[in-house]
Amino acid sequence: MIYFTSDNHFYHSNIIGSCNRPFNNVNTMNKEMIDRWNSLVTQTDEVYILGDFLYRGTAKDANNILSRLKGKKYLIKGNHEKYLSDPDFHQNAFEWIKDYHVLTYQGIEFILFHFPILFWHKSHRGSIHLYGHVHNNSDFDNIGEKLKVLGSNAINVGVDVNDFYPVSIKQIISYVDKNKKWQV
Repeated sequence: MIYFTSDNHFYHSNIIGSCNRPFNNVNTMNKEMIDRWNSLVTQTDEVYILGDFLYRGTAKDANNILSRLKGKKYLIKGNHEKYLSDPDFHQNAFEWIKDYHVLTYQGIEFILFHFPILFWHKSHRGSIHLYGHVHNNSDFDNIGEKLKVLGSNAINVGVDVNDFYPVSIKQIISYVDKNKKWQV
């Protein structure tokens, strides 16, 4: 199975209050997100992380979390990937690290980028854009209204809007299919 997630912000205690995350502290948050991830993902599954995996943690912290998460992990860099430049970070924890990626699955192109973008590759031809970055801040600066212009083929895979679980590719296809806004 293929999964997507974004904006975990492991080790970022301030994200609990700013995004109203239902955790008492950062250790509880980290543990619960690991447990939810591992309850779905197997060792052979692929997980595409669309940025901001860890914030306020060290390379050692990133290594620790990544070693506990199941699956083959791919990283689309976000705006908080400082641990990547630390010489103590184990780069091989990810299959690859990119800024942007086009994934083709069953003839459908998925455009993976940390930020929501207005026009993406083949957006007028039915491709699906997956993004993060905006968390659950739908009331902040009218972001919810701004995101509506993207349409139903653009989907936020961030943990804050997905009950802190990764989202499967089947869930994404089902959502888009239900809204019937795409053609291949």
